[in-house]
Amino acid sequence: MDFAAQRHALVAQLRTSQDISDPVAEAMLAVPRHLFVPGVEPEAAYRDEPIVTKLDDDGRPISSSSQPAIMATMLDQLGVVPGHRVLEIGAGTGYNAALLARLVGPGGRVVALDLDEDTVEQAREHLAAAGVPGVEVVCRDGAGGHPGLAPYDRLIATVGVWDLAPAWLAQLGPGGRLVVPLDLRGVQVSAAMERDGGRWVSRSVAPCGFMRMRGSFTGTEAVEVVRQDPLLALVLPEQREVGNVLAALNAPPTEITVRREEKAASFTVAMGMALWLALHEPRWCAVSGDLGGGPGFTAGIVQPDGIAVLAVDGSLVARGHGAGRARLAAELAAHVKAWDEAGRPGASALRIAAYPHTPGMGKPAVHDAAGAGRTVVIEKRHTTLVLGFG
Repeated sequence: MDFAAQRHALVAQLRTSQDISDPVAEAMLAVPRHLFVPGVEPEAAYRDEPIVTKLDDDGRPISSSSQPAIMATMLDQLGVVPGHRVLEIGAGTGYNAALLARLVGPGGRVVALDLDEDTVEQAREHLAAAGVPGVEVVCRDGAGGHPGLAPYDRLIATVGVWDLAPAWLAQLGPGGRLVVPLDLRGVQVSAAMERDGGRWVSRSVAPCGFMRMRGSFTGTEAVEVVRQDPLLALVLPEQREVGNVLAALNAPPTEITVRREEKAASFTVAMGMALWLALHEPRWCAVSGDLGGGPGFTAGIVQPDGIAVLAVDGSLVARGHGAGRARLAAELAAHVKAWDEAGRPGASALRIAAYPHTPGMGKPAVHDAAGAGRTVVIEKRHTTLVLGFG
Protein backbone atom coordinates (compact mmCIF):
# COMPACT_ATOMS: atom_id res chain seq x y z
CA MET A 1 0.00 0.00 0.00
CA ASP A 2 1.26 3.51 -0.75
CA PHE A 3 -0.92 5.24 1.90
CA ALA A 4 -1.70 8.16 -0.42
CA ALA A 5 -4.98 8.80 1.42
CA GLN A 6 -3.11 9.20 4.71
CA ARG A 7 -0.70 11.66 3.12
CA HIS A 8 -3.59 13.68 1.75
CA ALA A 9 -5.26 13.72 5.17
CA LEU A 10 -2.04 14.90 6.83
CA VAL A 11 -1.50 17.72 4.33
CA ALA A 12 -5.16 18.75 4.62
CA GLN A 13 -4.78 18.90 8.40
CA LEU A 14 -1.65 21.02 8.12
CA ARG A 15 -3.27 23.40 5.64
CA THR A 16 -6.13 23.91 8.09
CA SER A 17 -3.78 24.93 10.89
CA GLN A 18 -1.06 26.87 9.03
CA ASP A 19 0.02 28.32 5.71
CA ILE A 20 1.87 25.86 3.47
CA SER A 21 3.10 26.68 -0.01
CA ASP A 22 2.02 24.51 -2.89
CA PRO A 23 5.53 23.14 -3.56
CA VAL A 24 5.98 22.00 0.05
CA ALA A 25 2.48 20.49 0.15
CA GLU A 26 3.14 18.64 -3.11
CA ALA A 27 6.42 17.29 -1.76
CA MET A 28 4.70 15.98 1.37
CA LEU A 29 2.02 14.37 -0.79
CA ALA A 30 4.64 12.68 -2.96
CA VAL A 31 7.13 11.36 -0.38
CA PRO A 32 6.00 8.28 1.61
CA ARG A 33 6.97 9.11 5.21
CA HIS A 34 6.21 5.58 6.45
CA LEU A 35 9.19 4.25 4.45
CA PHE A 36 11.49 6.46 6.54
CA VAL A 37 10.25 5.10 9.88
CA PRO A 38 10.00 1.36 9.15
CA GLY A 39 9.59 0.37 12.80
CA VAL A 40 6.40 2.43 13.11
CA GLU A 41 2.88 1.47 12.08
CA PRO A 42 2.25 3.16 8.72
CA GLU A 43 -0.89 4.93 9.96
CA ALA A 44 1.11 6.46 12.84
CA ALA A 45 3.68 7.81 10.38
CA TYR A 46 1.05 10.19 9.00
CA ARG A 47 0.04 11.76 12.29
CA ASP A 48 1.27 15.28 12.89
CA GLU A 49 3.68 14.09 15.58
CA PRO A 50 7.44 13.69 15.98
CA ILE A 51 8.72 10.11 16.01
CA VAL A 52 11.75 9.28 18.15
CA THR A 53 14.04 6.89 16.29
CA LYS A 54 17.16 6.66 18.47
CA LEU A 55 18.08 6.86 22.16
CA ASP A 56 21.47 7.31 23.81
CA ASP A 57 22.87 4.96 26.46
CA ASP A 58 20.94 6.83 29.16
CA GLY A 59 17.63 6.48 27.34
CA ARG A 60 17.47 10.08 26.14
CA PRO A 61 16.22 10.77 22.57
CA ILE A 62 19.00 11.81 20.20
CA SER A 63 17.41 11.33 16.77
CA SER A 64 13.90 11.54 15.37
CA SER A 65 11.64 12.28 12.46
CA SER A 66 10.44 15.79 13.28
CA GLN A 67 6.82 16.84 13.54
CA PRO A 68 5.47 17.42 10.01
CA ALA A 69 4.05 20.84 10.96
CA ILE A 70 7.43 22.33 11.87
CA MET A 71 9.08 20.59 8.91
CA ALA A 72 6.61 22.32 6.58
CA THR A 73 7.17 25.67 8.30
CA MET A 74 10.95 25.43 8.00
CA LEU A 75 10.86 24.28 4.37
CA ASP A 76 8.72 27.29 3.52
CA GLN A 77 11.13 29.54 5.42
CA LEU A 78 13.98 28.02 3.41
CA GLY A 79 12.43 28.99 0.07
CA VAL A 80 13.96 26.20 -2.02
CA VAL A 81 13.42 26.34 -5.78
CA PRO A 82 14.31 23.84 -8.53
CA GLY A 83 18.02 23.72 -9.26
CA HIS A 84 19.14 24.76 -5.78
CA ARG A 85 22.04 23.09 -4.01
CA VAL A 86 21.08 22.45 -0.36
CA LEU A 87 23.11 21.39 2.69
CA GLU A 88 21.21 19.73 5.54
CA ILE A 89 22.71 19.49 9.04
CA GLY A 90 21.22 16.40 10.71
CA ALA A 91 20.15 13.67 8.30
CA GLY A 92 17.93 11.81 10.77
CA THR A 93 15.71 9.33 8.96
CA GLY A 94 16.33 10.94 5.56
CA TYR A 95 12.70 12.08 5.21
CA ASN A 96 13.46 15.81 5.24
CA ALA A 97 16.24 15.26 2.70
CA ALA A 98 13.71 13.45 0.50
CA LEU A 99 11.36 16.44 0.70
CA LEU A 100 14.26 18.72 -0.20
CA ALA A 101 15.15 16.50 -3.16
CA ARG A 102 11.60 16.83 -4.41
CA LEU A 103 11.79 20.62 -4.08
CA VAL A 104 15.15 21.04 -5.86
CA GLY A 105 14.12 18.73 -8.69
CA PRO A 106 16.43 16.76 -10.98
CA GLY A 107 18.63 19.81 -11.60
CA GLY A 108 19.39 20.35 -7.90
CA ARG A 109 21.46 18.62 -5.25
CA VAL A 110 20.95 17.76 -1.57
CA VAL A 111 23.73 16.84 0.86
CA ALA A 112 22.70 15.63 4.34
CA LEU A 113 25.22 15.29 7.19
CA ASP A 114 24.96 13.25 10.37
CA LEU A 115 27.34 12.43 13.21
CA ASP A 116 26.45 8.73 13.58
CA GLU A 117 27.34 6.11 10.98
CA ASP A 118 24.31 3.92 11.77
CA THR A 119 21.97 6.88 11.27
CA VAL A 120 23.66 7.68 7.96
CA GLU A 121 23.33 4.08 6.73
CA GLN A 122 19.65 3.93 7.70
CA ALA A 123 18.93 7.25 5.98
CA ARG A 124 20.57 5.93 2.81
CA GLU A 125 18.48 2.75 3.00
CA HIS A 126 15.26 4.73 3.50
CA LEU A 127 16.01 7.02 0.56
CA ALA A 128 16.74 4.00 -1.64
CA ALA A 129 13.53 2.25 -0.53
CA ALA A 130 11.54 5.37 -1.41
CA GLY A 131 13.28 5.70 -4.77
CA VAL A 132 14.58 9.21 -4.02
CA PRO A 133 17.55 10.28 -6.20
CA GLY A 134 19.80 13.30 -5.86
CA VAL A 135 20.66 13.00 -2.14
CA GLU A 136 24.13 12.34 -0.75
CA VAL A 137 24.22 11.35 2.94
CA VAL A 138 27.62 11.87 4.58
CA CYS A 139 28.86 10.84 8.03
CA ARG A 140 30.64 13.82 9.57
CA ASP A 141 30.31 16.48 12.26
CA GLY A 142 27.88 18.98 10.82
CA ALA A 143 29.68 21.95 12.39
CA GLY A 144 32.24 21.84 9.56
CA GLY A 145 29.65 21.72 6.81
CA HIS A 146 30.64 19.98 3.58
CA PRO A 147 33.09 22.19 1.67
CA GLY A 148 33.55 19.77 -1.22
CA LEU A 149 30.22 20.75 -2.81
CA ALA A 150 30.09 24.39 -1.70
CA PRO A 151 28.82 26.97 -2.40
CA TYR A 152 25.24 26.15 -1.39
CA ASP A 153 22.11 28.12 -2.14
CA ARG A 154 20.39 27.01 1.05
CA LEU A 155 21.36 25.46 4.39
CA ILE A 156 18.95 23.94 6.89
CA ALA A 157 19.60 22.39 10.30
CA THR A 158 17.15 19.84 11.69
CA VAL A 159 18.82 19.87 15.11
CA GLY A 160 18.90 22.64 17.69
CA VAL A 161 22.00 24.80 17.21
CA TRP A 162 23.58 27.02 19.86
CA ASP A 163 25.45 29.25 17.40
CA LEU A 164 25.96 29.83 13.68
CA ALA A 165 28.99 27.83 12.61
CA PRO A 166 31.54 29.85 10.62
CA ALA A 167 31.73 27.03 8.05
CA TRP A 168 28.01 27.35 7.30
CA LEU A 169 28.24 31.06 6.61
CA ALA A 170 31.37 30.58 4.49
CA GLN A 171 29.82 27.79 2.42
CA LEU A 172 26.63 29.69 1.54
CA GLY A 173 26.88 31.43 -1.80
CA PRO A 174 25.76 34.98 -2.66
CA GLY A 175 22.05 35.30 -1.95
CA GLY A 176 22.20 32.19 0.24
CA ARG A 177 19.80 31.58 3.10
CA LEU A 178 20.02 29.40 6.19
CA VAL A 179 17.21 28.14 8.41
CA VAL A 180 18.21 26.83 11.83
CA PRO A 181 16.56 26.10 15.20
CA LEU A 182 18.65 28.74 17.01
CA ASP A 183 19.08 28.63 20.78
CA LEU A 184 18.32 31.91 22.56
CA ARG A 185 19.31 31.30 26.19
CA GLY A 186 17.58 27.94 26.20
CA VAL A 187 14.59 28.74 23.96
CA GLN A 188 14.70 27.71 20.31
CA VAL A 189 13.32 29.61 17.36
CA SER A 190 13.47 28.64 13.71
CA ALA A 191 15.31 31.59 12.18
CA ALA A 192 15.59 32.13 8.43
CA MET A 193 18.61 34.39 7.89
CA GLU A 194 20.35 36.08 4.96
CA ARG A 195 23.42 38.28 4.52
CA ASP A 196 23.03 42.00 5.03
CA GLY A 197 26.45 43.57 4.53
CA GLY A 198 28.74 42.19 7.21
CA ARG A 199 25.95 40.68 9.30
CA TRP A 200 23.15 38.12 8.93
CA VAL A 201 19.55 39.21 9.54
CA SER A 202 16.34 37.27 10.07
CA ARG A 203 13.75 37.19 7.31
CA SER A 204 11.26 35.16 9.36
CA VAL A 205 11.17 33.58 12.82
CA ALA A 206 8.93 30.79 14.11
CA PRO A 207 8.71 28.88 17.42
CA CYS A 208 10.19 25.38 17.43
CA GLY A 209 11.78 22.70 19.57
CA PHE A 210 14.47 20.25 18.42
CA MET A 211 16.94 17.84 19.98
CA ARG A 212 20.22 19.64 20.54
CA MET A 213 23.16 19.30 18.19
CA ARG A 214 25.92 16.98 19.40
CA GLY A 215 29.61 16.85 18.52
CA SER A 216 32.00 19.80 18.47
CA PHE A 217 29.17 22.35 18.38
CA THR A 218 27.36 21.31 21.55
CA GLY A 219 25.87 24.30 23.35
CA THR A 220 25.55 25.32 27.00
CA GLU A 221 21.94 24.24 27.57
CA ALA A 222 21.36 21.91 30.50
CA VAL A 223 18.52 19.56 31.45
CA GLU A 224 17.99 18.87 35.15
CA VAL A 225 15.83 15.79 35.83
CA VAL A 226 13.69 16.63 38.87
CA ARG A 227 11.76 13.35 38.96
CA GLN A 228 11.95 10.17 36.91
CA ASP A 229 8.40 8.80 37.23
CA PRO A 230 6.36 10.59 36.11
CA LEU A 231 9.12 12.48 34.33
CA LEU A 232 9.65 16.10 35.30
CA ALA A 233 12.63 18.10 34.04
CA LEU A 234 13.99 21.63 34.05
CA VAL A 235 15.51 23.11 30.91
CA LEU A 236 18.15 25.72 31.78
CA PRO A 237 20.19 28.00 29.49
CA GLU A 238 23.31 26.73 31.28
CA GLN A 239 24.18 24.48 34.21
CA ARG A 240 23.64 26.22 37.56
CA GLU A 241 22.61 25.52 41.13
CA VAL A 242 18.82 25.26 41.46
CA GLY A 243 18.38 23.71 44.91
CA ASN A 244 15.91 20.94 45.80
CA VAL A 245 13.22 21.68 43.23
CA LEU A 246 11.18 18.55 43.97
CA ALA A 247 10.94 19.38 47.67
CA ALA A 248 9.91 22.93 46.82
CA LEU A 249 7.19 21.76 44.41
CA ASN A 250 5.81 19.37 47.04
CA ALA A 251 5.31 22.23 49.52
CA PRO A 252 2.18 24.46 49.55
CA PRO A 253 2.51 27.28 46.97
CA THR A 254 1.91 31.01 46.99
CA GLU A 255 -0.31 32.01 44.07
CA ILE A 256 -0.76 35.37 42.37
CA THR A 257 -3.53 35.60 39.77
CA VAL A 258 -2.44 37.86 36.96
CA ARG A 259 -5.49 37.77 34.69
CA ARG A 260 -8.25 35.60 33.30
CA GLU A 261 -7.09 33.32 30.52
CA GLU A 262 -8.50 30.70 28.18
CA LYS A 263 -7.22 27.24 29.12
CA ALA A 264 -6.92 26.40 25.42
CA ALA A 265 -4.26 29.11 25.14
CA SER A 266 -2.03 27.57 27.80
CA PHE A 267 0.68 26.24 25.47
CA THR A 268 0.81 29.43 23.38
CA VAL A 269 1.06 31.54 26.53
CA ALA A 270 3.76 29.27 27.99
CA MET A 271 5.83 29.45 24.79
CA GLY A 272 5.46 33.22 24.55
CA MET A 273 6.43 33.69 28.19
CA ALA A 274 9.37 31.28 27.84
CA LEU A 275 10.83 33.43 25.07
CA TRP A 276 10.15 36.66 27.01
CA LEU A 277 11.78 35.29 30.16
CA ALA A 278 14.75 33.91 28.24
CA LEU A 279 15.48 37.39 26.92
CA HIS A 280 14.76 39.31 30.14
CA GLU A 281 15.33 37.03 33.15
CA PRO A 282 18.69 35.30 33.82
CA ARG A 283 17.08 32.91 36.36
CA TRP A 284 14.48 31.63 33.90
CA CYS A 285 13.69 27.95 33.32
CA ALA A 286 11.33 25.82 31.32
CA VAL A 287 9.50 22.98 33.06
CA SER A 288 8.65 19.93 30.99
CA GLY A 289 6.65 16.97 32.27
CA ASP A 290 3.96 16.26 34.84
CA LEU A 291 3.22 18.98 37.41
CA GLY A 292 0.08 17.21 38.58
CA GLY A 293 -2.21 17.58 35.57
CA GLY A 294 -0.48 15.27 33.10
CA PRO A 295 2.36 15.98 30.64
CA GLY A 296 2.87 19.63 29.80
CA PHE A 297 5.20 22.57 29.36
CA THR A 298 5.49 25.85 31.22
CA ALA A 299 7.99 28.57 32.01
CA GLY A 300 9.21 30.06 35.24
CA ILE A 301 12.01 31.31 37.48
CA VAL A 302 14.21 29.03 39.57
CA GLN A 303 16.96 29.65 42.11
CA PRO A 304 18.27 27.74 45.14
CA ASP A 305 15.54 28.97 47.51
CA GLY A 306 12.57 28.10 45.30
CA ILE A 307 10.79 28.09 41.96
CA ALA A 308 7.87 29.99 40.46
CA VAL A 309 6.01 28.60 37.45
CA LEU A 310 3.27 29.86 35.19
CA ALA A 311 -0.07 28.04 35.40
CA VAL A 312 -2.95 28.54 32.95
CA ASP A 313 -6.32 27.09 33.99
CA GLY A 314 -9.10 29.61 33.61
CA SER A 315 -6.72 32.19 35.08
CA LEU A 316 -3.09 33.05 34.43
CA VAL A 317 -1.37 32.35 37.74
CA ALA A 318 2.20 32.83 38.98
CA ARG A 319 2.69 29.95 41.43
CA GLY A 320 5.67 30.15 43.80
CA HIS A 321 7.14 27.18 45.70
CA GLY A 322 9.84 26.84 48.34
CA ALA A 323 11.25 29.28 50.87
CA GLY A 324 11.32 32.14 48.37
CA ARG A 325 7.86 31.36 46.99
CA ALA A 326 6.19 34.74 47.68
CA ARG A 327 9.03 36.79 46.23
CA LEU A 328 9.48 34.54 43.18
CA ALA A 329 5.74 34.48 42.45
CA ALA A 330 5.65 38.28 42.57
CA GLU A 331 8.66 38.55 40.27
CA LEU A 332 7.16 36.13 37.76
CA ALA A 333 3.84 38.00 37.87
CA ALA A 334 5.71 41.24 37.12
CA HIS A 335 7.29 39.63 34.05
CA VAL A 336 3.87 38.47 32.84
CA LYS A 337 2.49 41.99 33.21
CA ALA A 338 5.47 43.44 31.32
CA TRP A 339 4.88 40.90 28.53
CA ASP A 340 1.19 41.88 28.45
CA GLU A 341 2.05 45.58 28.25
CA ALA A 342 4.44 44.89 25.37
CA GLY A 343 1.58 43.27 23.43
CA ARG A 344 2.48 39.65 24.19
CA PRO A 345 5.13 39.36 21.48
CA GLY A 346 6.04 35.87 20.34
CA ALA A 347 8.66 34.35 18.08
CA SER A 348 7.10 35.71 14.88
CA ALA A 349 7.62 39.29 16.14
CA LEU A 350 11.29 38.70 16.91
CA ARG A 351 14.01 40.28 14.78
CA ILE A 352 17.52 38.81 14.92
CA ALA A 353 20.83 40.12 13.64
CA ALA A 354 23.96 37.96 13.86
CA TYR A 355 27.37 39.62 13.70
CA PRO A 356 30.14 37.09 12.96
CA HIS A 357 33.33 37.40 15.00
CA THR A 358 36.51 37.92 12.99
CA PRO A 359 39.51 36.07 14.51
CA GLY A 360 42.01 38.49 15.99
CA MET A 361 39.71 41.51 15.52
CA GLY A 362 37.72 41.37 18.76
CA LYS A 363 33.93 41.62 18.97
CA PRO A 364 32.21 43.44 16.13
CA ALA A 365 30.40 46.75 16.46
CA VAL A 366 26.67 46.12 16.56
CA HIS A 367 23.53 48.16 16.22
CA ASP A 368 19.82 47.76 16.86
CA ALA A 369 18.43 44.70 15.04
CA ALA A 370 14.83 45.89 15.30
CA GLY A 371 15.58 49.42 14.10
CA ALA A 372 14.05 50.96 17.24
CA GLY A 373 13.25 50.11 20.81
CA ARG A 374 14.88 47.93 23.39
CA THR A 375 17.21 45.18 22.23
CA VAL A 376 18.91 42.21 23.85
CA VAL A 377 22.50 41.20 23.07
CA ILE A 378 23.59 37.57 23.38
CA GLU A 379 27.25 36.68 23.01
CA LYS A 380 27.99 33.34 21.37
CA ARG A 381 31.30 31.70 20.52
CA HIS A 382 31.32 32.80 16.89
CA THR A 383 28.64 35.48 16.65
CA THR A 384 27.06 38.31 18.60
CA LEU A 385 23.26 38.19 18.40
CA VAL A 386 21.17 41.34 18.68
CA LEU A 387 17.46 40.72 19.23
CA GLY A 388 14.43 42.96 19.38
CA PHE A 389 10.67 42.79 18.98
CA GLY A 390 9.11 44.89 16.28
